[in-house]
Amino acid sequence: MGTISFSISGVLTALKKRMDPFGILIIAFVTAVGGGTLRDVLIDFPITWMRNLTFVYVIVGASVFAVIFRKKLGYIRRSLFLFDTIGIALYTIVGVEKGISADFPPIICIALGTMSAVFGGVIRDILCNEIPIIFRKEIYATACILGGVTYFLLLKTSLSENFVVIISGSVVITVRLLAVYFKLSLPTIYNKRELTEGPQP
Repeated sequence: MGTISFSISGVLTALKKRMDPFGILIIAFVTAVGGGTLRDVLIDFPITWMRNLTFVYVIVGASVFAVIFRKKLGYIRRSLFLFDTIGIALYTIVGVEKGISADFPPIICIALGTMSAVFGGVIRDILCNEIPIIFRKEIYATACILGGVTYFLLLKTSLSENFVVIISGSVVITVRLLAVYFKLSLPTIYNKRELTEGPQP
């Protein structure tokens, strides 16, 4: 579900930039698996999508679907946002657990989880000449970090691993949904004049 959502997100961004079919597929691909690939390279782990071609088939299928039905996708953007939110929750937990299996300290595991969830979007935005969303004030990566912290806190309790995963993922989803619903954002260091006219000398 996360892979499909991220693939469609990449396609929509590429279409907005008027890319050709090859460009669309590349943007969809890096959005869907870019974060996980970077994570696996950093921890010297076999790259997941290279060993499981299901990811490739899903990305190609989702990309074709998004191109064909691009005019209809505007009606389901809210659903896509929900899928994207669930996707970053799942990717965060997967990244944290991979870090744990590699015996990394908790803070590195949380960083790996966040990287898995958001760096595909970072690569997409860089390739599309956009400022990545996590470098702006919107609460996105913060939700992943909070989910990762929750995961490690719950490990110290008597809860089963399944409940730890469910609750930690729910934290990511809840924080992200609340941030969007209530228009919450991180504080900015710029005043109103700097935001409209740029930094002053």
